[in-house]
Amino acid sequence: MKRKEFLRGLGLMGISSLAIPIINSCSKDDVSDIASDSSSSSGSGSSSGDCSVSPSETAGPFPTITPSSLVKSNIVMDRTGVGFTIKITIKNTKASCAALKGAIVDIWYCDKDGYYSEYGGTSMQSVNYTSVHFLRGRQTTDDNGLVTFTSIFPSWYSGRATHIHVHVYNASGTSLLVTQIAFPEGANSAVALVNASTANGYTKGLNGYTYNASDNVFSDSVANEMSTVTGSVADGFVLTHTVNVAS
Repeated sequence: MKRKEFLRGLGLMGISSLAIPIINSCSKDDVSDIASDSSSSSGSGSSSGDCSVSPSETAGPFPTITPSSLVKSNIVMDRTGVGFTIKITIKNTKASCAALKGAIVDIWYCDKDGYYSEYGGTSMQSVNYTSVHFLRGRQTTDDNGLVTFTSIFPSWYSGRATHIHVHVYNASGTSLLVTQIAFPEGANSAVALVNASTANGYTKGLNGYTYNASDNVFSDSVANEMSTVTGSVADGFVLTHTVNVAS
């Protein structure tokens, strides 16, 4: 079984599977040369002309423990960083990719230092954030299938490109899809500009960064998981992305 397929299964098994000691479980299998820094900052917007279901990806190793308790659109909490607005549209492949109203959408991702809330104090993440819930939230899609979150721009951690985790449910709470959102890369991309913004606390830079082409999640399906990101460090960035589900 391929490691990526195993990880997908791990994510969907739920919290009980987190006892399995997988260090850097989101890192890639075989590290290849870092991808060329040539892509634009805008991206493709994901699946805009494709009515197939978006790729399924792992939810782990840091899925939200009790997402129903985090119904909110502002997910910043005590985190600091470059302003970031996330706009995700959910479409239904069983209705010719019409907007899906009433879908429940959970998102979560790491902070500017590469850490997740609700976890820590282990070999997987040394800093202990088990008692806080930053950069995690749940919203229900409107008539246009849209959810919007107010947040701060993520950074990255070893073995992974910058990404956002997404879990979509139908209105009854049945899981429809777990997927991830990729970010455009390149010299003028938001990823490059934000990670160079030491004034905003982004101190990691891109030294050791894993690009999309070498990321074990995105390397085989990044075109359908790529977002569009616009804006600036001064004014903040806006991410737009479409996720297709079969509901």
